[in-house]
Amino acid sequence: MGILFQNGVLVNPDGLSGKMDVLCEDGMIAAIAPQLPAKDHRVIDAAGKTILPGLVDVHVHLRDPGLTEKEDIATGTSAAAAGGVTTLLCMPNTRPVCDSVETVSYIMDKAASVGSARVLPIAAVTVGQHGQALTDFSALRRAGAAAFSDDGVPVMNAAVMRAALLAAKAMDAVVIAHEEDGFMVGNRACNEGKISEKLGIPGRPSIAEDIMVMRDVMLAEETGARVHIAHVSTKGAAEIIRKAKARGIAVTAETCPQYFMMTENLLLEKGTMARVNPPLRTETDRRAILEAVCDGTIDCIVTDHAPHCAAEKARPLTQAPSGMVGLETSFAACVSALVQPGLMTLEALAAKMSTIPAALFGLDAGTLRVGGRADLVLVDPQEQWVVDPAAFRSKARNTPFGGMRLTGRVKMTLCGGKITFQDL
Repeated sequence: MGILFQNGVLVNPDGLSGKMDVLCEDGMIAAIAPQLPAKDHRVIDAAGKTILPGLVDVHVHLRDPGLTEKEDIATGTSAAAAGGVTTLLCMPNTRPVCDSVETVSYIMDKAASVGSARVLPIAAVTVGQHGQALTDFSALRRAGAAAFSDDGVPVMNAAVMRAALLAAKAMDAVVIAHEEDGFMVGNRACNEGKISEKLGIPGRPSIAEDIMVMRDVMLAEETGARVHIAHVSTKGAAEIIRKAKARGIAVTAETCPQYFMMTENLLLEKGTMARVNPPLRTETDRRAILEAVCDGTIDCIVTDHAPHCAAEKARPLTQAPSGMVGLETSFAACVSALVQPGLMTLEALAAKMSTIPAALFGLDAGTLRVGGRADLVLVDPQEQWVVDPAAFRSKARNTPFGGMRLTGRVKMTLCGGKITFQDL
């Protein structure tokens, strides 16, 4: 017996679309056609709803191993399923750092045992994320590492970054770069500008991001390696990436909903819930990121899901950790900010959140085709709802989206043909 979706609209950026029935059997897509017989299958009436490929989030912090008071693989992937995510890449800033074959294997084995989404670890670029000695890229890649990053800690030494790019190029892997000059930003709480001045605290200048983006674009050009720029937040960085792409440099980029929906002003209202890294920027930056998402300069949309304990976020702004959770709000935030205003079609959004990131990292995901994995999400793109952090599946509640009315709701998620979330 399979699961048969009837009467829905299939939106598939990389394949057949339209009013289609979709049959899932034995973890695979068994058939896609305008009408399929019910037989003895479980029938899901998808009338008024849309079927999308399962979302692919290539920037998630699961905090497991070692920081499981914030999140763990079970709760993090449960949150992912509630947000329509079926495949995710998790960052290496765990305890211990994901810089060994043993830690890569631990994450993959635990995800296979308790996960509600497919989890692929990102291994650290440098041992301990200390920015000095490279990890064993070859061994980590063989163990299952999907990419390499020291996310959260910029690789400040250009020689180390160049060596990392060359090592990654040798195995056709991607280095994901957190782009801030650490000497310029320290552990400062917000963007440098009118809000930092109003609060009387030092800020993180946007030039700190732009300089590092320019450096790594230059290194990508010189080495011919692939570099992926994480969570782009500034107008300057977007312009550098746009020009680099026009020159044929192998650079790709991501951003998060907060960077095209929110500005530094939100700190005055939401406090530590709006403290993220890189920080929320100015209205000029927000508009530039929105433009870069819409014109393809920024390839994909991620969450940078970064859970923290309530007690940590209750500290003063300058002492609280940076980060927000996003897995359960990202799809709706993007529908609200991009699709509802007519800036992007739902098909284009599905590409940004599924098909394109899957292709960038060589993942078997992001499309619905007969014989392929039954990773899909059923959504109601018109349903409005109010974000209630208390209802999150994540352990964490640190979000500036709390209380916000959003449009677009995940109704069911299938990962490998298994229902991992349902709200019908």
